[in-house]
Amino acid sequence: HPAAINGLTLKQAEIIADAALAKGRAIGLLPLCVAVLDAGGHAKVVKREDGASLLRPEIATGKAYGALAMGFGTRELARRAQAMPGFTNALSDLTAGRAVPVPGGVLVRDAQNVLLGAVGISGDASPKDEECCIAGIEAAGLVCDTGDPA
Repeated sequence: HPAAINGLTLKQAEIIADAALAKGRAIGLLPLCVAVLDAGGHAKVVKREDGASLLRPEIATGKAYGALAMGFGTRELARRAQAMPGFTNALSDLTAGRAVPVPGGVLVRDAQNVLLGAVGISGDASPKDEECCIAGIEAAGLVCDTGDPA
C-alpha cells in the first residue's frame, strides 16, 4: 500500500532544507533554523544550525505556517500586518499565535501551481531568511510564492 503524500516528499523537503542552509553559510548569515511543512501544515524537516537561538524553530515554523494559513508568502502577510494591525491581531488569536507575519515564509508550488507546502527560516534579518527559502525551493526544482505578485 503506497503511503499518501500530502504535498512535499521527504526527499524534496530535505533538499530544500539543506540548500537553504547552504545558502545561509555561503552569504555569511547568522545561524539559521529552517522548517519545511507539507501542504497540511505538518513538519517534514526542521533543522537548527549550531548556535541558532532558542526560539528559532518555533519562529521558522510560524513563518511557514502563516504562509499556509493565508495562502500567500509572508512578504505579503507582513505588508498586511502593517496596513491592518487589527486583522493581524485576529489572525494571531485564530492561529493560537502560530502565524508569524514577517518575510521568511514562502509557499512551495509545483510547475502547475499546485500548493505542496511552505518553508520558513529564522535566524538573520527576515529578507535574508527569505532569500535562503527561495534558494532551497529552487534547488528542489520547485516554484516559490513569496507573496509578491507574479
